[in-house]
Amino acid sequence: MTTPDRPDEDRVVYFGVINVNENHRTIGAVDIWRSAITKEFFCEEKRLGILEIADFIGMPKIDKDKKWAVAISRTRQGKDRWKLVKLIREGELQFPDTDDETSIVVKVNDYKIIDGEWWSFLVERNVNRTIEVTEETNPR
Repeated sequence: MTTPDRPDEDRVVYFGVINVNENHRTIGAVDIWRSAITKEFFCEEKRLGILEIADFIGMPKIDKDKKWAVAISRTRQGKDRWKLVKLIREGELQFPDTDDETSIVVKVNDYKIIDGEWWSFLVERNVNRTIEVTEETNPR
């Protein structure tokens, strides 16, 4: 990342991490950066055992009407149990499965996944926390 030439230019700084644990073992993490001026979040998932480099360069963007969240499967285990998503406020959300080839469709209400097989938590409410996904809780 480069340093801005002018002091009024925005700077994106590392803000924190969310560790995703299953049975008290880390299965992945979400790295979080934040704009110093706009306070906008930028996130990247790090699933244990996945070594491929992302297909984009720079900070991943999100639409203003969406929020970063982690979708958690109630039925899976390990690295395929969770996925970083761009959550909508309300309606039907489609996001790529952990294989990045198939799609998952869930209902969303007030930035929460409402589904029998999936649940979620918002990144902005869980920065620098460890989330244990074995117990289905709805973290802050």
